[in-house]
Order: sequence, then C-alpha cells, then structure tokens
Amino acid sequence: MKDFIISESKNKEAVLVGLITQGQKEDQVKEYLDELAFLTETAGMVPVKSFTQRLDYANPVTFVGTGKLQEIKEYMEKHEIDVVIFDDELSPKQIRNIEAELQAKILDRTSLILDIFAMRAQTAYAKTQVELAQYQYLLPRLTRMWTHLDRQRGGGAMMRGVGETQLETDRRIVLDKISFLKAELKNIDRQMISQRKNRGKMVRVALVGYTNVGKSTLMNLLSKSDVFAENKLFATLDTTVRKVIIDNLPFLLSDTVGFIRKLPTHLVESFKSTLDEVREADLLIHVVDISHANFEEQIEVVNKTLLDIDKEEKPTILVFNKVDAFTYKPKDEDDLTPSTKENISLEELEKSWMHKMADDCIFISAKNKINFDNLKEKIYGRVKDIHIARYPYNDFLFQKYDQEEEE
Repeated sequence: MKDFIISESKNKEAVLVGLITQGQKEDQVKEYLDELAFLTETAGMVPVKSFTQRLDYANPVTFVGTGKLQEIKEYMEKHEIDVVIFDDELSPKQIRNIEAELQAKILDRTSLILDIFAMRAQTAYAKTQVELAQYQYLLPRLTRMWTHLDRQRGGGAMMRGVGETQLETDRRIVLDKISFLKAELKNIDRQMISQRKNRGKMVRVALVGYTNVGKSTLMNLLSKSDVFAENKLFATLDTTVRKVIIDNLPFLLSDTVGFIRKLPTHLVESFKSTLDEVREADLLIHVVDISHANFEEQIEVVNKTLLDIDKEEKPTILVFNKVDAFTYKPKDEDDLTPSTKENISLEELEKSWMHKMADDCIFISAKNKINFDNLKEKIYGRVKDIHIARYPYNDFLFQKYDQEEEE
C-alpha cells in the first residue's frame, strides 16, 4: 500500500496552484506555495511554476475559474508537464473535473503530505498510522477510480452494473482494511503504554515545533545521540526517546514529528497515539526557526495543534533556533516608511514581546552551539523544579550538589 498515491510521479516536473481568498492574503499564499514547493521537492518532484488566482472562495467544481484552468492547461501542454499540485484539499468532484480538463495527474496538499509520510515512515507503528490515513483519504475518492468504465457502458446496463458492483467491492475492502489497521494500532498502543509505564517516574521533556526547525539537531546535542536530521520536511516521523543527564540529573527527552499548517485531518487522528509523548510530557521545549520570515505564524500553528492534542497547558520553554541564519535589511536613515519584519534586527526582536517571557525564552543556534550551555542550564533548572515537586526528599541532595559545584 505504501506510496500508492504518487509513486509514479517521482522525479517529474509539476506546477503548483493556490488561491488568494478573503481569508488568505497574497503574501501568505506566496509563502504557502513556497512551502508547497518544498513539500514537492521532498516528495521527489521538481516544482517549475506556480499559478495563483484571486477568488472569494474556491470554485466547487474546478477549484479555480475556467479561464485560469485553461491557462494552466496551455502551460502544461507547452512544457509537457503532466502533474499539477493544489495547495488545498480537493473534493472528489473537483479532482474528477480538473483531471478531465487537464488530462494530467492531480494531487492536492493532503495527498502530497501523505506520500511523504509514507516514504519517511520507518517503524511498523508509523507505517500502520500512515497506511490508515491513506485508506481514509482514499475511501471517498473511490468513485473517481472507476470513471474509466464510463467509456465501456454504451447502452448496456450490464457494464454499468459491473462497475457499481466493483465499486462496492472495493469500498468494502477499504472499510475492512481501515477496521483492521485501527485494531492493529490499538494493539501497538497497548504495548507502547506498557513501555511508557516501565520508564518509571522520570521527568519527561518533549521537543515540539514546526517541521524543519532543528528539533532533531537539538536532540542530538542534548542526548549525545545520532537521531536522523536533514534539511527536508518531516525528516522525523517516529518519536525518539533518549535518556539525558545534565549535571547528574536524568530525564527523558523525546523528539516528535514536526507540525505543519493545513496538516491533513486523517494524519492528525492516526498520529495522535505517537503524540502521546507530548500529552504525557512534564515540560515542552518549543523549537522555533527564528530565521523564517513568518516564524510567528508557525508558532500559532504549533500552539493550535498542541491544543488539539492536549487541552492542558504545560510548562514550555520557547527556543528560538538558527540565530546564525537570521538576516535583516536595515532601513536607510531617510526612509520614513513603517518598519517591516525584514527591517528588524535580532536585538530588537529580543526586546519585543519575547523579552516579557523572561526565563521562558532563549535564543540559540543548535548547529553552531551558540548559547547552548545557557539552554542546558535553563532546562536543568526546570527539570529540577519538577523533580523536587515530585520527590521533595531529594531537595536536600540538590542543595548539597549545588554547594559542591560552587566550591
């Protein structure tokens, strides 16, 4: 079942399509399409051109207007491109109509992310979760797979009956597969719950954040391990847990899957079990890419996803990573126009709303170990407080250890 969505599209060129609507401004859509291009590259394809259209809302029949669809068709025919990717989830009706018009392979953001997850999944648990999400995505789209029977129907009712029978058969197979996979996940969940119980009452810390912000690099630094880290989206799918010791204080550190805007609902549902590490964490380390132009929006996406996973607010350290990659363009002295994000220096950012967060916020570079010792000290302090609250009788030992350190 793996890679059943776009495996035949690998290494192909693709065009991207997005909408500028009342809820999405032009600069937002540009950023979304840049992210879609990154997703496309991660999936092994080459994005060559982006198309946008300004509409109040998506066309329920063809997503974009007929004129824009014709423009896309002409470009694709001229450059012999047969893959088009839309930046929103398309309905089965939209896919069917667009496919008939463009005579090309139609993908949406959801199918693209599902395929990347399928490629990245390593363990049986992650593979089962992705496969479940794929089948749930496929179920309402089965009718589209049988449109080829329309050409064979003619005036004969028998062919129509065969098509409907086959559709029902496939639907039943998919439903049975979904039930089987859900049962499999429940079994694995029970095993993982048992494993978590066996870890004892150690303090648990979870790394969370938008995809590709440097969580795995930070995990490797803190745990002195070798977790896979790569400059691609969703490099980490399976939750990795390591025992970390800072100044003789042990705790468990987990690296979780990165979040992303417009994350497919099916994936959020099927990966909720994996994100139990977030639910059960005593402390969250929210890693942010400070060099990203819209890091504040990424923070909002992560916070919203965290609320979907667990309604309980947890102690959090906001770690602004990649300070070494931060760039800005100072304004000329005679430039009286309002400042934008591009004109604000890192020092000015640190004095903004972030300054009010005090001990809840720190600026680092995991890659170059900038301010890394201060981060370790901050994590140590937070973990120690949680540990003492849980085991008050250990407070004396910490005081003694701190005295020895000072001496």
